[in-house]
Amino acid sequence: MTTVVEGKSARQSHHGRGSGRGPMQLIKNSYNQYWYAWAMCVPVVLVLLTVVAYPLIQGIYLTFTDATSLNVGRTIGVNEIPDSYSWVGLKNYTEILTGSNNQFWPHFVWTVIWTVACVALTYALGLGLAVAINRQIKARGFYRMLLILPWAVPTFVTIFAWRLILADDGVVNQILIGLGLDGPSWLSDPFAQKVAAIAVNIWCGFPFIMISMLGGLQSIPRELYEAAEMDGATPWQRFVNVTLPGLRPVSSTVILLGVIWTFNQFNVIFLLFGGNSDSVQILVTYAYRLFFGQQPQDYARSATVGILCLSLLVVFTSVYRRWLKRNDQGAL
Repeated sequence: MTTVVEGKSARQSHHGRGSGRGPMQLIKNSYNQYWYAWAMCVPVVLVLLTVVAYPLIQGIYLTFTDATSLNVGRTIGVNEIPDSYSWVGLKNYTEILTGSNNQFWPHFVWTVIWTVACVALTYALGLGLAVAINRQIKARGFYRMLLILPWAVPTFVTIFAWRLILADDGVVNQILIGLGLDGPSWLSDPFAQKVAAIAVNIWCGFPFIMISMLGGLQSIPRELYEAAEMDGATPWQRFVNVTLPGLRPVSSTVILLGVIWTFNQFNVIFLLFGGNSDSVQILVTYAYRLFFGQQPQDYARSATVGILCLSLLVVFTSVYRRWLKRNDQGAL
């Protein structure tokens, strides 16, 4: 019995000494102790490597080439045509960012405006509705179910329905004409297209914000509101000094997710307007048009725009998280 205890102690001592030998030894010790957790992670890692890492590496490689549909290898009948594209270094990046026929920056400016407007308005609407249905009102469950419906309906169904509603002879213009106003061409006029795109995206996205905010509201202790009432705080003061600070963790998460989703929101723009409305195209739909919407298909420039989008989101996420961390430390 004594021998077993000593042996176990010896192994623990050996592992303890091994933990200081570097990262590989730490991984080995972790594997020896948690091998079942490592085994369960293997399928996830393989899937991520297949559907994320490989396309990403392939996309980064294409940005340094002049690959198009004319020089990429393909099979025609029994003939095998090999790749004939070449390495061009940073040429794609310099042409997209500084070239004479530059279309990146106009699309970038609209993408930023689109993202900020959609996230701000969606957050404001979701928060307002969450506060409203968090109150003790009649048929509160019915209102909650009704407000979740836009999120439950598949996105493409919602967008096609909005195409009919926003058509020149659609419901919206019929209502405006009934009020004595001229209805714009929501699906063809450049400015009206942008307004319609933001409105449809808000319709598709506000239920997620509302549900998240509702969960956050219900986690705020009622004692804080009661104490504020006893101190004579008005409803607005309770909202500013109790509700908003209580929602801070939820708000920071949904805003970050909202920015990433909206920046890459392909469905609303493409399904609502197609690929030919240049003024309303955001960066991801611009990249799609470079890849599929022209001849020859420009694989290299499309991949370059995609990598630039990824880089912008990585920078934004890093700055945003650092800003949140600094504010949290300042609040303590």
